[in-house]
Amino acid sequence: MPSFVVPCDSASIMSIADNIDRIRERMVAAAQHAGRDANTITLMAVSKTFPVEAIREAYAAGIRVFGENRVQEFVGKMDSLRDLGEARWHMIGHLQSNKAGKAAEVFHAVDSVDSLKLAEKLDDAAKSAGKKLAILIEVNVGGEAAKSGVGPETAELDSLLSAASRLEHLEIRGLMTIPPYTEDLQAARPYFRKLRELRDRIAARNWGGVSMETLSMGMSHDFEIAIEEGSTCVRVGTAIFGTRPPKL
Repeated sequence: MPSFVVPCDSASIMSIADNIDRIRERMVAAAQHAGRDANTITLMAVSKTFPVEAIREAYAAGIRVFGENRVQEFVGKMDSLRDLGEARWHMIGHLQSNKAGKAAEVFHAVDSVDSLKLAEKLDDAAKSAGKKLAILIEVNVGGEAAKSGVGPETAELDSLLSAASRLEHLEIRGLMTIPPYTEDLQAARPYFRKLRELRDRIAARNWGGVSMETLSMGMSHDFEIAIEEGSTCVRVGTAIFGTRPPKL
């Protein structure tokens, strides 16, 4: 199948608004190729490590969903972003259970839940915060030891789904994955397809308290392939903001 990939390096020589326009055009092309409506696919700007000014530019260009990887980093930004009233902040990085309380307080959603223990901590924290917290279950489709996420056919996944009805302050809205990185974009396709098929099997079982409306998969280098395989949310960072600042 044809691909619509444009090198991400071009992000550094264009404005954030221009980058977003180009990404949306690519999303539309990929969706049309797959016979899908691009309006059903969310573009999440992965703003981790980028400054408040860059986030504001993305917001001005129409982005409303942002992904952050570290609780403390976002806490340091949030006071300067409170006036962005329509922004929705998602925790997309690995979350330690001892940080669940703060995460539930400051984020609208946690897209990287990988254990029942973490889900229970988030449920308790959301209850204390007086809110309903949206979550995604992170699935390690490639079985990589260095990555977080539950296995696609495991007791841990079943335990999370089974617990949904009693986790009254959480809303399980779907699945998220990061496939093994490869320069061959077509090599990512089976992993995206595997997550979609898993989503379909879960949805068919009608677990109480579980929605499978969201498939969060695809990043700057492979989001067209993910869209072709059913992604409803693509997480794009460098193709919007350019090269990430060096770690201090």
